[in-house]
Amino acid sequence: MSLDQQSPEAVPAPDVAALDRPLLDADIARLRADHPDDAAFRRAVVDRFRAALGDGRAAILGDFATDHGGLRCASRLAALQDEIIRSLYDYVVRYVYPLDRPSTAERLCVVAVGGYGRATLAPGSDIDLLFLLPYKQTPWGESVVEAMLYVLWDLRQKVGHSTRSVDECVRQAKADMTIRTALLEARFILGDAALFRDLATRFDRDVQARTAREFVAAKMAERETRISRAGASRYLVEPNVKEGKGGLRDLNTLFWIAKYAYRVDNPEALVGAGLFTAKEFRLFWRCEEFLWRVRCELHVVSGRAEERLSFDYQRRIAARLGYGTGPSLSGVERFMKHYFLVAKNVGDLTAIVCAAIEEREAPPPATLDRIVQGLKRRTRTIAGTSDFRVEFDRITVTRRDVFEHDPVNLIRLFAVADVYDLPIHPDATRLVTLSLRRVDRALREDPEANRLFMDILTSRRAPETALRRMNEAGVLGRFIPEFGRIVALMQFNMYHHYTVDEHLLRAVGILAEIDAGRSREAHPLANELMPTVAGRSALYLAVFLHDVAKGRQEDHSVAGAALARGLAPRFGLSDEETELTVWLVEHHLDMSNTAQSRDLNDRRTIETFAGVASTPEQLKCLMILTICDIKAVGPGVWNGWKGQLLRTLYTETETLLSGDSPDFDRNTRVLAAQDQLRPALPEFPDDEFRAYVARHYAPYWLRTGLANRVRDARLIRTLWQQEKGFASDVATDKFRSITELTIVAPDHPRLLSIIAGACASGGANIVDAHIYTTKDGLALDTVSVSRAFDQDADELRRAGRIASGIERALRGQIRMGEMVAAKDASPKGRSAFELHPKIIVDNAASRRHTVLQVSGVDRPGLLYDLTRALAGLSLNIASAHVATFGEKAVDSFYVSDLTGAKITDPSRQEVIRRVLGDTFERASDRAGGAAPTGAGA
Repeated sequence: MSLDQQSPEAVPAPDVAALDRPLLDADIARLRADHPDDAAFRRAVVDRFRAALGDGRAAILGDFATDHGGLRCASRLAALQDEIIRSLYDYVVRYVYPLDRPSTAERLCVVAVGGYGRATLAPGSDIDLLFLLPYKQTPWGESVVEAMLYVLWDLRQKVGHSTRSVDECVRQAKADMTIRTALLEARFILGDAALFRDLATRFDRDVQARTAREFVAAKMAERETRISRAGASRYLVEPNVKEGKGGLRDLNTLFWIAKYAYRVDNPEALVGAGLFTAKEFRLFWRCEEFLWRVRCELHVVSGRAEERLSFDYQRRIAARLGYGTGPSLSGVERFMKHYFLVAKNVGDLTAIVCAAIEEREAPPPATLDRIVQGLKRRTRTIAGTSDFRVEFDRITVTRRDVFEHDPVNLIRLFAVADVYDLPIHPDATRLVTLSLRRVDRALREDPEANRLFMDILTSRRAPETALRRMNEAGVLGRFIPEFGRIVALMQFNMYHHYTVDEHLLRAVGILAEIDAGRSREAHPLANELMPTVAGRSALYLAVFLHDVAKGRQEDHSVAGAALARGLAPRFGLSDEETELTVWLVEHHLDMSNTAQSRDLNDRRTIETFAGVASTPEQLKCLMILTICDIKAVGPGVWNGWKGQLLRTLYTETETLLSGDSPDFDRNTRVLAAQDQLRPALPEFPDDEFRAYVARHYAPYWLRTGLANRVRDARLIRTLWQQEKGFASDVATDKFRSITELTIVAPDHPRLLSIIAGACASGGANIVDAHIYTTKDGLALDTVSVSRAFDQDADELRRAGRIASGIERALRGQIRMGEMVAAKDASPKGRSAFELHPKIIVDNAASRRHTVLQVSGVDRPGLLYDLTRALAGLSLNIASAHVATFGEKAVDSFYVSDLTGAKITDPSRQEVIRRVLGDTFERASDRAGGAAPTGAGA
């Protein structure tokens, strides 16, 4: 029988075999005889305690490595700690502060509180102790407490402690909810038992009685604060095992509330109190066991009290717990799917208890309002159905057999809740979970059930909320088994913040915001397009399904399209809507990839993309879906720069599809750009303007906008007038979340590499770069870096430091390789990922250049190394486009050889692949070797 199948009764009782206390006490007695000097005796005793504690922990953790029993490990560690404290107390009162005839004032009780009070300790946990003293006391008690604490500290134990009388405990518990919670779990360890009984009686009578409502409210508010701090979703891919949503603290809170309100002493009593069924209690135990197992493993592999299950540890813990690779999921993905399913179960159990407590503790209506409120607020009917009603402002069932009588009600319940904009009563949700077997093939094929589902999905109210309720109740995954496969499925990378199902639900929520016009400032184009979308249902279904084939061996876009083709007709979509849904799912990554990794000023890019999104309807829907997809990845992933790239790609493609743009030839377009610039530069005399225009090659005029042309002309003029070899300009753009740095300097093959190095050493992330060379040998390079500061002044200072570093490197005053090497410490967690470099040499993506698309594990200074390698290969870089997806860097370089031609020779292409691949595989020896003259590289 696996650990997950064991019943609570099957768990071995905690034992203290890891410590032979009589032997320890006998050893201390011998040490006293061998060391008449008090100081020497104390040192010897501390050493003996240290050995006993170390040996005991080693034995417990050794057993844990074999049996992986989380609760057993935690219970044994707490029992070991108890025995150490008892032996320590005996040592102090026998040898350090002995009393022949103690008075009633010379009493002491040692109490475990907090997590230690629950008789569980993780390997790296603190121990929380309450030293309980009588109201009238002598210095003896404080001396004993001090002596015990000093030994515990010498043992390098993390001790939280307090010394109070019973009166002080009661008074502080009334005033402080944290102290009240700690005392709720107080556990007697040793000393005067009468003191502890007095504390328990007084706490129950003076604190706990008649304050359940206050305590429940405080704990729930505390939970909300804690969860918002740790991450609001229980589906964060790096969850906090202790504090996160669905973690151990939620189980603790659940039991605290039940214990306070129902006066139960252990979780088993929740069944007798009517809060849980026997089955639900077994689920409670399995959740607690699993979370304790993971927490103990996390402390062991990290060597400290680490509570965040980061990527660093996920793979190692999965291997330790025996999660092997399956047909489609790796071991770590199987482990994390199990984790998230447990977190979901914790949420279900918490909802059950909180609902029961809420009803139990709900205040009665005021006397004058009782009749009205009883009719209006407590219960009211719902038009058009006799199966549901509103009770306490929540949708609930009218009888226990509503789902048995009509299984469509399993979908209708969520539709009704959405229509009335009301939450679902936990009792109704509980009944849903008990009726999931009725979500069968017949229900999936029922036209009314599918119509209701589409009503929910395309609702103009809160479809994300309704779908999440369905998902957490288990209905969504059973009604759509294709969706059920990705429930709680994580993607083992640093890009996606949530599990796949959570990502899809959030994407639907973002689409609903755009549909309702609530994000006009953030997405003006999408909000303008949405009312014109003809296939609204197809768009919603595509957003809901776009990643539904994740976790399969085949390409998830292609596999997802095949799934969508089968599902769309079931949901009532027409043939035309079905084809649009299928197309959107299959191509849902194309617009994002093109916008972030291709030169949008290159005509071939637009023509190629227009060959994919070949109708205005496809283009509109894909634009909106792409925004939803990127934003739903996680906080901070979407920014104005990506939005601008998508808008540019949409506008250029839409113009091409509409056929509205004049078909100018190349020379005509160059002359038009020059004519447009002339009135914008009134300070330039005609001869100076003609000389300036003659400096640039045709690609510059074809690829730059008017604002950039004006900036560049004035910057180059400054270089002329000041007779300097370097000039720079900085422009911030809050809307696009970037800062543009433009450099003018004599052309140098390593100039872009130096710029990349300066940005890396300055902590700036380059997202785009355009490189131009004038006919008289000047380089005009513009790089866009991600914005790091809210204030423009801070951005300008950072960019100024970067520009200064570039100038100093060009003058040979600094070695850029050394600057980058100083910054290049491996980021935390990157070693957890295995990603082999991939180098694509593409001569079809551009008419004039070879496009090199390189991808691999990102690291600081990577772009510096790549651009330096390209310079070493004697390649000219016309533009660079940099994208990062978590741990993965995807960089595209538009290059040509020194004659301006594409790289067509197969042997040279192979050399490029090998050199760039090696750049990913090993860190460059940046600081070594001589720098090129004047380059400072």
